[in-house]
Amino acid sequence: MNIPEFFVKRWEAELPAFGRVLCAIPEDKHSYRPHEASKNAAELAWQLAEEQRALTGLFTRGEASMDARPHPKTVKEIVAAWDQATADLRKELKKLDEKTYAAPASFIFGGHNVWTDTVGGILWGFLFDMVHHRGQISTYLRPMGAKVPAIYGPSADDTGA
Repeated sequence: MNIPEFFVKRWEAELPAFGRVLCAIPEDKHSYRPHEASKNAAELAWQLAEEQRALTGLFTRGEASMDARPHPKTVKEIVAAWDQATADLRKELKKLDEKTYAAPASFIFGGHNVWTDTVGGILWGFLFDMVHHRGQISTYLRPMGAKVPAIYGPSADDTGA
């Protein structure tokens, strides 16, 4: 297995946990935030969808581009956007080879280049950032009255069975 294949394998392995955490956000509590400086649950969930969407640009333009866009009104719509972005990225990742993985790429935010690396470096950086934000959401769930799903193993609320 080469490095690009390893990335795709790890990315695919993370997807079910993302889906479980996103679907656990209660519709009536998606504006919950633990502190005024924190993003609310819907904003974090939307960021995950937006990051998946942005990554598809690595394969067509050599850049992952994001702008601050307002999130949909419901968790259901955010999850649908996540699902679509995931499907689109999955198609692109099927084309990932060592040459593309090593190619130069940029992360553009708000029209500004904020990070230059290889396609592979940006893919890994985004995956790590997404895992981080998934963890933030998972810490919001109990205070929102929801159950924390199994992520890397059982949680107190979900045995993972």
